Amino acid sequence: MDLLYADIQARRLSRRDVLKRATALGLSAPVIGGLLAACGGDDPVATAVPAATAPAPAPVVEPTATEAEQAATAQPGAPTNTAAPAPTTPPAPAATPDPAAQAGGHGLVRLLWWQAPTILNSHLAQGGKDFDASRVCLEPLADFNNSGTLMPILAAEIPSLENGDVAADGMSVTWRLREGVTWHDGEPFTSADVAFTYDFATHPDAATVSKNTYRTIESIETPDDLTVVINFLAPTAAWFEPFIGLNGRIIPMHILEEHIGAAAVDAPYNLKPIGTGPFMVTEFRPGDVVLYDRYEGYWDPGKPHFDQVELKGGGDATSAARAALQTGEVDWAWNLQVEAQVLLQMEADGDGILLSLPGPGVERVLVNFTDPNTEVDGERSHISVPHPFLSELEARTALTYACDRDTIAEQLYGPTGVATSNIITAPDRFVSPNTSYEFSLETAAQMLEDAGWAMDGNRRTKNGYTTNFLFNTSTNPLRQKTQEILKQDLESIGIGIEIKAVDAAVFFASDPGNPDTYAHFYCDIQMFTNSGAYYPLDYVGFYSSLNPELDIAQESNGWSGRNIYRWVNEEYNALFEQIKTELDPARQDELFIGMNDLIVMDVCEIPLVARAGVSAHSADLTGIDGSGWAGDLWNIKDWGREGM
Repeated sequence: MDLLYADIQARRLSRRDVLKRATALGLSAPVIGGLLAACGGDDPVATAVPAATAPAPAPVVEPTATEAEQAATAQPGAPTNTAAPAPTTPPAPAATPDPAAQAGGHGLVRLLWWQAPTILNSHLAQGGKDFDASRVCLEPLADFNNSGTLMPILAAEIPSLENGDVAADGMSVTWRLREGVTWHDGEPFTSADVAFTYDFATHPDAATVSKNTYRTIESIETPDDLTVVINFLAPTAAWFEPFIGLNGRIIPMHILEEHIGAAAVDAPYNLKPIGTGPFMVTEFRPGDVVLYDRYEGYWDPGKPHFDQVELKGGGDATSAARAALQTGEVDWAWNLQVEAQVLLQMEADGDGILLSLPGPGVERVLVNFTDPNTEVDGERSHISVPHPFLSELEARTALTYACDRDTIAEQLYGPTGVATSNIITAPDRFVSPNTSYEFSLETAAQMLEDAGWAMDGNRRTKNGYTTNFLFNTSTNPLRQKTQEILKQDLESIGIGIEIKAVDAAVFFASDPGNPDTYAHFYCDIQMFTNSGAYYPLDYVGFYSSLNPELDIAQESNGWSGRNIYRWVNEEYNALFEQIKTELDPARQDELFIGMNDLIVMDVCEIPLVARAGVSAHSADLTGIDGSGWAGDLWNIKDWGREGM
């Protein structure tokens, strides 16, 4: 909000831009009206926010849009819905060119991801940097835009009860595919590629991180080249989860059918993928740069507008912000986890524009329930060896009182983040009212005393174990400052802290042979941001241990298991089993809130700050529509440069 108001005061935004950014921030209609009034009358945008109309009903219940979200997405004459609404499902944009539009001609767009990508097959990726880099060339069937509207991409339309493609019993969904879509090598895209993507992702011998996204599927039918029927194992609320978003990018059968299962990890495709997206990879140097050229056979006529994309990796968040806001070296800088005042000053001194998008991202401290200092057959943090301190609930709870969330949020994040006690922070429907936080070093120390952790010199000890923790995170000035704040307070209650910063390209990599990746979790605690989805079913799956061999990160699955905490909670598993098939909206709310509360109260993680997604872009970049749900680059096909 402060970033937006600063832009208005500096006259950097038109009324149209203000309305767009305020809507994305989820501000109420009165607040938006006040911001528009502060702009003056510089373009023909109505000062009143249009009335909202609820989307049509469907068996899956999605969060009710906020007033501002509804105002942004409402369509005149849309049917009303007395039940909680499903994802907004507009018709597919017609694939006919705007007479004024022409593909290409806008030259090169330069992107800077200070965490460098290392792999371009999103089904094997573990970091946001890799998901984003692959999205330039790979596409899902659909994606959520920032307002929570499910937008068709490779699908011709969004399934619904009204069009007959969502089964009333929640047991199946039918997707109709776009006609005339081709892969970058000219081969036709068909329903067989969708079915193959499922086979690739769920193969028992493949170390894919996307396999859990498809766990609800019993079978897939392809009655013709443009029809995909997904049959579920049970009534499924999130019928839209498979084949959308980060884990839903479709991959080509004719390229990868010889690289399925254990062979997937070594496929040349992982470094030079063939996709259906607006740009095709011409060169990839892992940990450095990806170069893309416009795909002339792209399915959306008149797009993309840019001829080439350069996605440069490396550096740090501060230099990335400077490159977009002040020096103009790049057109887009991603994930600017930089102190708020530094960002605001850069924007004030330069020509670039900050873009702050609310989303589900939470910076949190992750707790290792296993001992990283004991080896079992050469593997540390083994599920069979409990952590001598962190396996105790009383000890973990004491740590929560020693985390000064308010100082971290206010001094380091400012308007780009707020202190939180929840893991699920958006949408509002699923945000728990049951949690709270308190910073009290006295309470923390007393809890440790009561649990038998006595002071020996300046460290807590018990049963021969002394609390000297290794605390890992990725290299980033703001994260290192957060580490220092936490270190000071934890050491004051007798917890020794050794800080370690790992290069982001390594920390967020999916390399099973590198012990410094976050998935290995070869430390006591670590810190980074993770994000949920508009319907966070896949997100809450990160904490499941229903199938320990697959769910829990370990050497036998190449550390592809998403439960990197090695947390086992049967009550949580029971709730997760229920949410997978729950169709009742009120019960869905209860289950998601209940899972959030278990994660927080059993101290699997310590949430610190609910973060806005902050990026920066050049002032002449047009067509941008960043999404807190789908990522910065989900609509790069629409980007262009003003005046070209």
